[in-house]
Order: sequence, then structure tokens, then C-alpha cells
Amino acid sequence: MPDKDRRICGVNPNIFWLGAVSFLTDVSSELIFTLLPLFLANILQTGTVIIGFIEGVAESTASLLKIVSGWLSDKIGNRKELSFIGYALSTLAKPFMLIANTWGPVMGIRFADRFGKGIRSAPRDALVGDSCNESERGKAFGFHRAMDTSGATLGLIIAALVIFLVQGDVLALQADAYRWLVILGVIPAFIALFFFIFIHEPPKQTCAVSESGPVGAGSADPPAATAFTGRYKLFLVILFIFTLGNSSDAFLILRAQNLGNNVFYIVLMMILFNAVYALVSMPAGILSDKLGRKRIIAVGWTIYALVYLGFAFFDAEWTAWVLWAMYGVYYGLAEGVARALVVDLVPEDKRGTAFGAYHGVVGITLLPASLIAGWLWQAVSPAAPFYFGAATAVVAVIGLMLFIRE
Repeated sequence: MPDKDRRICGVNPNIFWLGAVSFLTDVSSELIFTLLPLFLANILQTGTVIIGFIEGVAESTASLLKIVSGWLSDKIGNRKELSFIGYALSTLAKPFMLIANTWGPVMGIRFADRFGKGIRSAPRDALVGDSCNESERGKAFGFHRAMDTSGATLGLIIAALVIFLVQGDVLALQADAYRWLVILGVIPAFIALFFFIFIHEPPKQTCAVSESGPVGAGSADPPAATAFTGRYKLFLVILFIFTLGNSSDAFLILRAQNLGNNVFYIVLMMILFNAVYALVSMPAGILSDKLGRKRIIAVGWTIYALVYLGFAFFDAEWTAWVLWAMYGVYYGLAEGVARALVVDLVPEDKRGTAFGAYHGVVGITLLPASLIAGWLWQAVSPAAPFYFGAATAVVAVIGLMLFIRE
């Protein structure tokens, strides 16, 4: 059982230190990769189809690893080592952005970064689930999301400062500014790796999950028999529908610039987004512990649909600020709570495999989603990908409310 007595900031020490790792890693990633679409479009003169292709291939191919690494963490019973390897690989890839001068090397570096994420994501989320009690799952995942996103906020604040000092209010991203972002971004990524000395494998429980909910050790059904319940499989199908319209955030960045906002303002918008995300995540998780997961997720997905409709319909520069803030609300409501729902639906000894499937569905679907968005942008209009995303989100909300039983 997770240690009920030891707490740091109100959560199990494992969850706190995993949150600290994510905090520093996101400081790094936001500095280096958030403005990657603008680096490709403004500096390397890359088209939106190629940008979508880079993001889609990197996420989708690496997502196959999430399935394997999640299963492997269940098999070997060591989630910490796989998580560390994944974080280390991503960290080692980042400095190479200093010498990338065409989209081909950028794609390779982005793939290596996502390769590391593919290894770490499922074992890490399973480790969070292993380290908390059933009554605190929403809180635990909400805390982890809040730490992750607070790191992203700090990274973007640093990025905004760098851009302001190096290029001011120039509309397009400049090479010198991006070079400084990479130099500063590699430092916190290496520091984060040292925090793993404080993380430990919690003792395992014997627990299964039936179609109606968790079952104790005395259940007649072995855990493996109920690893993927009908509810969980249906949830993955609904998640696929939602993600098909949820293309890379690169298109939201490009849309904000398309509306006339310069790079500095775009970074400030993303700071606002991450600050809202961080503030909403933990309260949303705690609320899901009391009210149920699917209602909170459904509200989040509905807000997502409204945000995408807004990006499609409005053409004033200032509207991007409101929409990015609302986008943070969506993330805060849905991301951590969806992970808690995964833990609810599967037995403990299959959580790694379940998270592998969860992340795998999201990541693999990003390839067609990003390609569709890139094609719609060029062939129809910059608003078209957002109409499509709003439509798939509405379908997913209906499916979640009608077919997922808690």
C-alpha cells in the first residue's frame, strides 16, 4: 500500500518527486520545442504539411513504444528504471537542436525526444497510480499535471524574456533567439535526472477490476483476465475519435500568428494557457474523486470544442488570448482526470499495459490528425482544421456520456 503517513505537499513522496522531474523537464521542453513550429516555418521556411508530418510521425511512431514500455513495466515490475531511461534519452537529444539547419535533422531530433517520452510515459503514469490510494487518484494525477504544467509556465516565461531581449516585437521568430532558447533549455533537463534518486518502487497489491469496478484479492477472476474491460476498450475507441480532431498544438501556434500576433505575444499566450492549466488541474482531480471522472472529462472536451470553434470563427488578434486561456481550462479538466480513469478501469498489475494502450492510441492517432489538419489548412483554409476538431470533440463527448459507465 502507498505510505499514508509520509507526505510532501500533501501527496506521497514518489508523486512529489515525479512531479519535480516533470516540472524541470517541462521547463526544458517548453524552451526548446514549443516554438519549434515557428522555427520550422519562419527560419527554415517549412510548409504546414511538413510541420504536421514531423509532429505526427514523431508522436505516432514513438507511441508504439508507449505500448511496449507499459507492458514491459508490468512484466519486470520496475517502472522507475524505464521512466529514467526515457527521460535520459529525451535529455540527450535536445542539444542537437543547436546544429539543425534543415527540417530533416529537426525531424530526427524531435523523433528522438518523443522516443524517450514513449519509453517513460506509461511506466511513469503507472508509478503515480501505484503510489496513491484509490480515494486520492484524482488528486495525485492532478498534482502531477499541475507540477508538469507549472514547469511549462516557467519555461515559457523564460522564453518570453529571451525573445523580448533578443528580438523585441518582431513578428517572425529569429535564429539568434531560438539558439538561446536551446542553450538555456538543456540545463533543467539534466538536473531533473538527479531527482530519480528520491523515487522508489512501491510495494505491489493484488487487485483486479471487473466490469462493475475494483475487486479485492479474494476475487475468483485473476487480474490478467480483466486487464482490459469492455468499458476500458470503449473508452479507448472514444479517445481515438476525440484525438482524430485534436491535431498538434503547432496549428494553434500557427493560427495565433496567422491572426497577426507576433512571437512575443504568442509566448505570453502560452504562459497564460499553462498557468490556467496548472491552476485547474489539481482542483479538477479532487472534484473527480467526488463527482466521478467522466463528467469532468466531458466538460473539458466540451470546452475544447468551443475553443476550436473560436479559432475557426474569430479573426481578431485579441480573441487568441481568450481562446488560449480556455484551452488551459480544457487541459486542466481533462488530462489528469483521464489518467485517473485509466487507473479506475484496470487492475494494478496491468496499469503499465493500460497506460501504454492509452498513450498509444493518443500518439498514433496524432499522425492522421496532424496530416488532416495540415491538408485542411492548405487546401481549404486556416479555419478548416478547427471546425473538424470541434466536430470530433462533440461526437466524443456524446459517446463518453452515453456509453461509459462508472
